[in-house]
Amino acid sequence: MEAIKCEGLTKRFGPITAVDSLDMVVEDGCVFGFLGRNGAGKTTTIKLLTALSKPTQGKAWVAGEEVVHNSLTLRRKIGYLPEEPTFYNWMNGREYMIYVGELFHLHGGEIKRRSSELLNWVDLEEAASRRIGGYSKGMRQRLGIAQALMNSPEVLFLDEPASGLDPMGRRDVLEAILRLKGETTVFMSSHILSDVERVCDVVGIIDHGRLITQSPMEELRQKYAHSVFELEFEEPTDSLLDSLKPLSWVSKVEEIEPGVASLRVVVNDLATAKRELLERVAQSELTLLRYELTLPSLEDVFIELVGNEGNK
Repeated sequence: MEAIKCEGLTKRFGPITAVDSLDMVVEDGCVFGFLGRNGAGKTTTIKLLTALSKPTQGKAWVAGEEVVHNSLTLRRKIGYLPEEPTFYNWMNGREYMIYVGELFHLHGGEIKRRSSELLNWVDLEEAASRRIGGYSKGMRQRLGIAQALMNSPEVLFLDEPASGLDPMGRRDVLEAILRLKGETTVFMSSHILSDVERVCDVVGIIDHGRLITQSPMEELRQKYAHSVFELEFEEPTDSLLDSLKPLSWVSKVEEIEPGVASLRVVVNDLATAKRELLERVAQSELTLLRYELTLPSLEDVFIELVGNEGNK
């Protein structure tokens, strides 16, 4: 079933086209990663899909409802966490959840049950009586996810849910998203590649308002990413790096980290690379400490698709 469907969805702000003829389908029950650089059109797309903004042209459907600006019917079926959620800081966590439940016209018993259930689910039960003004950013993000789930939405929209968090805060938010798999459809926008790679089943990449690809994660890696070798040595690698650059089966060779004797070799002919790379290393007479063929990452795919254009 289709949780989200867009047909020619477009949003212009004067001469600027933020979302450009977007055609996209998101299947029910998946965690969908909407990936792009800052300014690519991710937030504008979410505002269109949540009926917070009117499209210039095109249509969209979410949870079986055609998206109409300020539709109350649609809002009962979706949850939304903006990139920078705001709260009433004088409220405590439980009071805020009760307030959200009342906005959805839930019954008193259901509000109490859902509030306790969700606060416990995002590990805020012990902090539920504390004022939100004293919460860390990670706690506020988890409270934001809890309030977005108060109405048991069919589709949950998360706009950059882990942006700006410290490592512990990011881990907690991503683990909460992972626990939603199979329970609701999650549409998660992000420019943090590792976050999308960790939690998402399917990825769509947007650039300059256009969807340039959409695919399950593994298919995306296989289709676009090259094979990558990582090598580490005791001695400086300048001579080996220079000798590898001109080879036809090498797409790119670079230092993994400046000042560290290690190389990252991206190849376009894996069979040839397996035969010749170690031979080249032996000819260099460098002391090899590590030799690894790495799995293509989402970062490799992203750079392949939009990296070059982004550097112009």
